[in-house]
Amino acid sequence: METTDTVYLNPPARQHRLTGPGEQVLAYHRSLPGYAPTPLIELPAIASALGVRRVLLKDESSRLGLPAFKILGASYAIARALAARWGLGAAVTVERLRAAAAEHPPVTLICATDGNHGRAVARTAAAIGLGCRVFIPGTLTAQAKRAIAAEGAEVRELDAPYDDVVAAMREHASEQATDGLVIQDTAWPGYHEIPGWIVDGYSTMLAELECQLSETGDARVDLALAPAGVGSLAQAIVTHFRGVEEPPVVAVVEPVAAPAILHALTTGVPRAVPTGRTVMLGLNCGTPSELAWPVLRDGVDAAVLVDDDEALCAVRELREAGVDSGPCGAATLAGARRVLDRARGPLGLDGDSTVVLFNTESLAANPV
Repeated sequence: METTDTVYLNPPARQHRLTGPGEQVLAYHRSLPGYAPTPLIELPAIASALGVRRVLLKDESSRLGLPAFKILGASYAIARALAARWGLGAAVTVERLRAAAAEHPPVTLICATDGNHGRAVARTAAAIGLGCRVFIPGTLTAQAKRAIAAEGAEVRELDAPYDDVVAAMREHASEQATDGLVIQDTAWPGYHEIPGWIVDGYSTMLAELECQLSETGDARVDLALAPAGVGSLAQAIVTHFRGVEEPPVVAVVEPVAAPAILHALTTGVPRAVPTGRTVMLGLNCGTPSELAWPVLRDGVDAAVLVDDDEALCAVRELREAGVDSGPCGAATLAGARRVLDRARGPLGLDGDSTVVLFNTESLAANPV
């Protein structure tokens, strides 16, 4: 198994070009009650410690009333899936969906989660007036379990790794006839459309980032760090930065305990890998998304692993800088340090570089 000494490099990646989903995603999120862009925070002390010019952090610790970014993908995918199911067209609002739900047979949203995705699905289900059933692994914290249940979801806990929980959820959903609708943030054969909409939903974060970078007077980015579980958020980040005029280095960061994407990149084959315990619960996934894999294979410049000590150190470092981050969000800082320590020269990074981090969760979302 790979260790923190393993650094994957892919020099041709910066020549790869991709196109994002367009402005309709941001327009949908702007229609949601309470929508506001999340902050872009400058971290000069951390930039100095890393030996770079600037470190900027897109802070998703409070997004639409939840302590993580996942609501962006879940809400958009649910809207698109229900609109297709009920013949409403692509441009819908939560109010229109709620009215339609009262006019159609009941639907239960079904998903598996290691925390934030399940809560986001449950929150959206409640807003529309739908039932929700969430499958979770036993490793999920008690606080995260209570938070999902408090959204009104039925929670089913299994003493199994996350990948096995996803398999159990799929088997259950197949028995629900037309009453169930799976909203899952990973793709498998025959299940691509909804995961694709989830990835599209994350593009709002990147659209906001572009505007905020321009407002700083210097929109240049030299290194962007993407945390990877199954790879869906990383897919959105790679897609965005492979569509800008001057694409930066994009590096994927994973826990040592769950190196699914790094293993696929180094072997060329996206297969399930064994996972262990880690405080980075949202990244503890052993099977790459079938939809994300081609994007990551061709568009990722670098990939590294970080261990729990590094992630927890980054949590503390960000807290001292005034940022509320859980270990999954802080993993991008730990990954930046590892990339800069081990591959600064080969990647063309130096003391004049600008680094962008993504803080995907608050500490409340994933207590340690």
